[in-house]
Amino acid sequence: MSRPTIFDVAELAGVSIKTVSRVVNREPNVRASTRERVEKAIAELNYRPDQSARNLASHRSHLIGLVYDDPDAYELPSSGYIISMQQGALKACRSARSELLIHPCNYRDKNVATRLKSLIEETRPAGIILAAPLSNMPKIVRAIEATRTPYVRLSPGNKKERHLSVATNDREISAEMTRYLASLGHKRIAFITGHPSHKAVANRLLGYQDGLGDSELEFSEELVAAGDNSFGSGEACAEQLLDLEEPPTAIFAANDDMAVGVIRVANRRGVHVPRQLSVAGFDDITLARQIIPALTTIRQPLAEMAERATEMLVNGKSEKATSKDFDVVPATLQIRDSTGPAPETP
Repeated sequence: MSRPTIFDVAELAGVSIKTVSRVVNREPNVRASTRERVEKAIAELNYRPDQSARNLASHRSHLIGLVYDDPDAYELPSSGYIISMQQGALKACRSARSELLIHPCNYRDKNVATRLKSLIEETRPAGIILAAPLSNMPKIVRAIEATRTPYVRLSPGNKKERHLSVATNDREISAEMTRYLASLGHKRIAFITGHPSHKAVANRLLGYQDGLGDSELEFSEELVAAGDNSFGSGEACAEQLLDLEEPPTAIFAANDDMAVGVIRVANRRGVHVPRQLSVAGFDDITLARQIIPALTTIRQPLAEMAERATEMLVNGKSEKATSKDFDVVPATLQIRDSTGPAPETP
């Protein structure tokens, strides 16, 4: 049996070939009743559009590219962050009858911009989702703009730039977590910062400072340790903080990988979590729910953010972005077993 064609669909639905094409390509201004008739004919005939023909007609593929920081560049890579973004983008792509192209991108490579530009020119995606920290790196952004490909930035860290972006409320939710720890009676709450290239993660430090102020607690530089988002840096920062003459009774890390590193050091030192030390993180990766004790953290809605960004691209919103097009998907606290009341002072 020969493969059904667009002509067969048009004949069965009683419409023109152009109308079938508009329905297949999800173009606007097609009556709901007509769209339903065409979609019914497509399903009945099991019609599959020729992808190369669609690409040629539109001068772009029906691909959405997800470009993110290459996890292989880290000593102990975390896949949870990336998987969440992929799930959200895939969900929106399926609804739009598009495909998802995933591309890990090592921004430390001096030729990264040239290679990314070449990839985009070869695959001709309909749009690019640019994840942090790439979303706030000028050379990466310029490489995409040189191809004139629509793009949406995830968590760029700066709400003032005039370009379409999707983020979460890093600063506000970090202040809420700090207030929560203070409400448990903790007076010395430490913070582990993330990699300086992640501008959105830097907002979490500001939120920590806001939360201290809201709780009438004094900010102290000695209670801030510089991490780089990796598990190993979380361990190193925990050693530094717990070696203080007056160590903290709570440590809030800017991501879950570092927070898990803190718990490992506490266990190694015989410091009970949470009876002697409360630990909190940010992201809510799968590991946060699997370790013992389960990690109190902030659920960053990465899947929802990536889904929203993909929808913006397939709906063509990215081509008319304004300074107001900074979409915020709120994060939420996830209270678990790694936090508890501050230990009593002897």
